[in-house]
Amino acid sequence: MKDVAAAAGVGLKTVSRVVNEESGVTPETAGRVRAAIEALGFRRNDSARLLRTGRTASVALVLEDISDPFSSAVSRAVEQVAAAQDCLLFTGSSGEQADRERELALAFCARRVDGLIVVPAGDDHRYLLPEIASGTPVVFLDRPAGGIDADVVLSDNAGGARAGVAHLIAHGHRRIGFVGDLPGIHTAVERERGYRTAMAEAGLPVDERWVDRGPTGRARVGEAVRRLTTGPDAVTALFTANNRVTLAALHHLPADRRPAVVGFDDLELADLLTPALTVVAQNPAALGALAAQRLFARLAGDAGAPARLELPTTLIVRGSGEVSP
Repeated sequence: MKDVAAAAGVGLKTVSRVVNEESGVTPETAGRVRAAIEALGFRRNDSARLLRTGRTASVALVLEDISDPFSSAVSRAVEQVAAAQDCLLFTGSSGEQADRERELALAFCARRVDGLIVVPAGDDHRYLLPEIASGTPVVFLDRPAGGIDADVVLSDNAGGARAGVAHLIAHGHRRIGFVGDLPGIHTAVERERGYRTAMAEAGLPVDERWVDRGPTGRARVGEAVRRLTTGPDAVTALFTANNRVTLAALHHLPADRRPAVVGFDDLELADLLTPALTVVAQNPAALGALAAQRLFARLAGDAGAPARLELPTTLIVRGSGEVSP
């Protein structure tokens, strides 16, 4: 920094103001300082900044799987908000494993990130209480925290599923199958609740044989689809409860008697299928942005009570849910 000051003909405080984007420097002087920074290859010493401010200018995001389209969109949105705050984003995937989620979250905290956003894999987040007490804000995304009261940003999972199933009912379907995720996951529970609510509101019974929950792998989902769509008691429509389930189900739909399908989560190229896929769409970018904005509000001093923020979903009608029974 001394070299930059000497090259620009200014004092150290002026260089510091330019580097930290503070006021009190004329445009001409700031231009000279930036030119000197560029010529000398100066980089800010973040270790010194940590000692001075107690902040690392970094936040972390723990996702389920960064390769999943939903997670990727969330990550990109969080990164954009962080960049606008001159912060770096560190990201890790839990693989839906509670132990891995805990390992990642605590590793990020040990590296002194300023704040943390977590898509929960586990249901007990009391391990984060010491970090929160020491001043590290934590925001949960997609699913609420377990065992602690904390900020959370969610989609209206039950309302979205209810709308999707009601759409199938409106097109004449009475035997509607539900293929969901693992039953201990918050989103899976909420989407099944929406399915059952729509059926009850239409005065339709739910045969428990129409409900299949479990891992989202193609083999399990394929077996569920085969069982639900064949035989004398086959369903005429399917509600698939997330994008991985929907993709797996599409590979196993019977060709001779294709059921109507509505999926939760939109898919890339869903409009190019035949028939095009009707979905209940979340807005992962909006979820990520809102979670990040909440985190930075906490970092800016918001000490209010933990908030539960819920975003609506959208039914996108394309054709697959409009197939007659």
